[in-house]
Formats: sequence, C-alpha cells, structure tokens
Amino acid sequence: MESRIADITHVIQLSVAPAFLLVAIGNLLMILSARLGRIVDRRRVLEDRLGGLSGDAAAGIETELAHLNRRAALIYFATLSAVLGALAVCLVVAGAFLGALLEVEMKLAEGVAGLFVLAMISMLVSWSLLLREVYLTIRVGAARLHR
Repeated sequence: MESRIADITHVIQLSVAPAFLLVAIGNLLMILSARLGRIVDRRRVLEDRLGGLSGDAAAGIETELAHLNRRAALIYFATLSAVLGALAVCLVVAGAFLGALLEVEMKLAEGVAGLFVLAMISMLVSWSLLLREVYLTIRVGAARLHR
C-alpha cells in the first residue's frame, strides 16, 4: 500500500509539467479565438460594403474577402491542431495515472511517450499555422498601404 501511494504521488509530480502545457495551449486557443473573431468582424464589414459597390471597388473587396477566408482557414486548422495537442496531453496524464494504478507502467510507457510526441508535433503545427496567418496579415496590410 505504501509503495502504491508513493507511485501515485510520483505520477502527480510528473503530471505538473503537462498541466502547465495545458495552460499554454489554453492561452494559444484564446489568441487564435481572438484572431478569428477579428477576421469574422472584418468580413462582416466588407460584406456590408460590397452590397452597394461595383467595378474596381467591388473587386478590391472581393480580393480582401478571399484573403480573410484564407486567414480564417489557417486559424481554424491551428485551432484544430492545438485542441488535438491538448487532448494528447490529457491522454498522457491519464495514461500515467493508469500505469501507476494498474501497475502496468512498461506497457503504457511507450504509448504515453508517443502521445507526448504527438502533442508536441500538434503544437508545432499550430504555432506554425499562426505564424503563417500573421505573415499573411502583415503582407496584405503592407500591400494595402502601398496602394
């Protein structure tokens, strides 16, 4: 009984790092959500303006709407990747506890390690997509300034 409590205590100590990772993922999701909200708001403004325009002005708005759609897609996939990473981290913690409770650590160790690697890859993808979206935002903004 004593060693089992020690094992569970050790797992709790080890799950602190994944808990901080979940906080970081939550912050990333808030950033992504805010960016998506701004994209949606801008799209609504442009769609309202588009109704009364034609010619070059309408074409310019259509071009900007296409850029917004691309940015929204990047944010969507970044969000999807971040959520998958968060789910993988939760499974890491659950696997660690199951391993300690069922005393099958060796069988679960490879799976837990694989899930942690999957979580890191998911976060890498999410941050990369966010970086790409920020680049597109700056590039389109700079092009608008030069017109």
